[in-house]
Parts: sequence; C-alpha cells; structure tokens
Amino acid sequence: MKPRLFCCGANRKTVMTEITRVPLSPIARGSLGKLWLGVAAAVLAAGGIAWAAIPASVTVDTVKAGQGPSPTMEDVVLVKMKGTLDNGKVFQPEGQGALELNRVIPGFSKALLTMQKGGKYTVRIPAKLGYGAEDQRNPQTGQVEIPGGSDLNFDIELIDFKSRAEIEQQQRMMEQLQQGQPGGGAPQHMPQGMPEGMPAEPAPR
Repeated sequence: MKPRLFCCGANRKTVMTEITRVPLSPIARGSLGKLWLGVAAAVLAAGGIAWAAIPASVTVDTVKAGQGPSPTMEDVVLVKMKGTLDNGKVFQPEGQGALELNRVIPGFSKALLTMQKGGKYTVRIPAKLGYGAEDQRNPQTGQVEIPGGSDLNFDIELIDFKSRAEIEQQQRMMEQLQQGQPGGGAPQHMPQGMPEGMPAEPAPR
C-alpha cells in the first residue's frame, strides 16, 4: 500500500502530513504541557534504532544554535517546520506539531538526531532518504505533490522533545485522571491524540 502524502482542507490552521502523522497546529504560549498530554494519549510503544552519526548525504546547516542534548530515536519531538522542493514549491506549509522519530522518513529522523532544543536549522534530504523514486500524490485530488526522485528542503525549529518513558508516564497519569471523571470520559479541552496520516517512511514492498 502506498503511503498517503498530503491532506489539508481549506482551513490552513490545521495541516496533516505523512511526515508528521499529526495535525500541525499553532502551539500557543504556555500550552506545551497540554500538547504533550495529547501526544501521550496517542503514542504507541514501538522500537527504534538510534544512528550514531548523520550520513554525509543529509545536510544540516545551523541557523541558530540550540542548547542541551539532542533527541534520540525513542523520542517524540515538537517542531516548527516548512518543506519545499528545489523548484520552490511548498509541499509542507509552515506549521507546528509533534512527531515520533521512529515513524518518519529516514532523512528527516537522521537530521533531527543532530539538533538541540531551541535551535533553528535548514535541512536538505536526498531522494534516497526521502520518498525515493515514487511520486507522492494528494489522496483527495490525485495531483502529484512530490515527484519521484525529488530532494527535500526543510526549515526546522526544534521546540521541545520528550522521551517515550516520560510520555508513557504522562499517559498513565491521564488515565488515572479519566478514571476520576464522572462517566470515565476524557477531561474537557484535552487535545485529541495523533490521527494517522501521511509520509512516514514509504511502506515496505
């Protein structure tokens, strides 16, 4: 099955991509805690392999240096990003959202492994570490959004990241809160979980 590539409505405030598999919605000041709870509600346990170094074929240029440690393949990151092709076409409108590093295209995760919180970066991912030779189409219109063999360019700001263990702990706490709610319902105004969406890495043949 081919991975879905692009899904967005007329309202640009929420954009879905297969790269992120989550809605890319603005993150209001002071709302990171709530967003993490929403992520914790949906993140599934999955294994990942941490690469020790980024391959030379993925280019990461630092626009603004961050601080502290870098994410690992077991982390979930909050990023602000924009994706373009070499011809200037925007395939990923600028937005903010959460993503699991073990569920995205290889070049994207490899780039994030070198970043630090608060840093801003420009990233170039060759096609072989992106979507390869296969066209990626808008599932609604059938239009090719990323032609096969395309290199990908991203502007990325790493806002925050948490380990899977931290998120699972938050998930357990949220379940305890839900049990205390009348009728066992989810707390009001709680961000919903991460729906399935567009690229993670291409499906195996």
